[in-house]
Amino acid sequence: MALDPTTFETVTLSRFITFTFPHPSNDPNSLLRVAVLDSPIQPTESARVAALFVPEHRNSDWTFSTESGHLQLLLSSPGISRLILVGNQPINAHSSPSIYRRSINNDFNSLEVSLKPLFLALSPKSLFKHGIPEIPILRYEDNVICGVVLEQCVGSFAGEMLVEDVEIESEVREFRRRLRFKRMPNLIQTEIRVVPEVGFGSDCIGIGEVEFRPDIQVLVHPYLVPMVASLSLVGCCIEERIQGGFKPKALCVGVGGGALLTFLRAQLGFEVVGVEADKEVLRVARQYFGLLGNESIRVIVGDAIDVIEKFAYHSNGVHEGENGSYLYDGSDVNNKFDAIMVDLDSSDAKNGTSAPPLEFVRKQVLLAAKSILCDFGILAINVIPPNRSFYEKLINEFREVFHELYEIDVGNGENFVVVATMSPTISSISDCENSFLTRLRMAISGAYMDSIRKI
Repeated sequence: MALDPTTFETVTLSRFITFTFPHPSNDPNSLLRVAVLDSPIQPTESARVAALFVPEHRNSDWTFSTESGHLQLLLSSPGISRLILVGNQPINAHSSPSIYRRSINNDFNSLEVSLKPLFLALSPKSLFKHGIPEIPILRYEDNVICGVVLEQCVGSFAGEMLVEDVEIESEVREFRRRLRFKRMPNLIQTEIRVVPEVGFGSDCIGIGEVEFRPDIQVLVHPYLVPMVASLSLVGCCIEERIQGGFKPKALCVGVGGGALLTFLRAQLGFEVVGVEADKEVLRVARQYFGLLGNESIRVIVGDAIDVIEKFAYHSNGVHEGENGSYLYDGSDVNNKFDAIMVDLDSSDAKNGTSAPPLEFVRKQVLLAAKSILCDFGILAINVIPPNRSFYEKLINEFREVFHELYEIDVGNGENFVVVATMSPTISSISDCENSFLTRLRMAISGAYMDSIRKI
């Protein structure tokens, strides 16, 4: 069906249109996919338009082939009202997965010149007030050198998801495994380091050539190390607990690939309870990310807020369910935790990437979380504020419930870790006598432990 020439004369909030367009190469069998998305945010000034060429060999990547990925690209480009995406047609999703290798030459100069009339035709009339406008061409850059999708699957809550192995830019060869959701493909849900199976050196192998296994000794996801570093605020109390013959306990809200749960158990000796809404995510975590189910790591399948409130108000226990998950029963357990670590993002991609969901910051939920912390416990939460008012509201809500608040700037321009304490952080054991703090500092190389700021 032919497009109405007047369709693009005005910006219409959240409108998304895709169509094919003949490739300037004049090959009759070569068509470009053109996608046009208008911002969901009303422009305060005159509309601005930009175009972006899909990197070669990444046309099937959800970042470029879906409306949700397109939206995240637009929202990460401040001031842009309409983003035009141009690339080759995506490969059939049912074909066997191919290995992506970054093109050495992503030169789109000739294509830019050939498609300039198209970009002008796709621009709103308001852009032509002062003559023919220049349409800026954006460049997409990330640190992926090559990659391959290991599996695509569908969860009841998370929806479509994929697991991929990638090699990233690094001084030494570095391989990662990632979990991404289609509803927000630009956001990496879980990332871990993977190493070649025994017998292979990283210098002589590549993606798709050998099997890789998870390296559970390190955390590479940017905000997880700061979350673990927050334990230093109550390191002395945790040490006293250990010396009393008890294992420290952590509740991890939002499991994903399980990197945080596995690290807390393996490197710091915690007893860990995780909460995950999607059983399929747990299967993926166990199959690809090294999450083990044993007496030191238990996982509850359910809504995070519902689980916390049940812990708080009903003191329900857990028992092992199908697929190694843990479900509620009526038995009583000690629900007090030394730390609660929250890693939940908003499932609404229309507002961009943000965390946590607004419903988690309600006073009722925070009071429930507080009630299941021990007297010296902490709550550490990953925060991606879409704007300043979101962050200020979150801080105010936490301040009404908890004794002290601390902040760790992850340093990536996106994430903060907010730490709420039940009581003043008073040291009763010197650092030199505290084996837990020593172990913590060694496990994370001391990163962020000296960057915790009281707010």
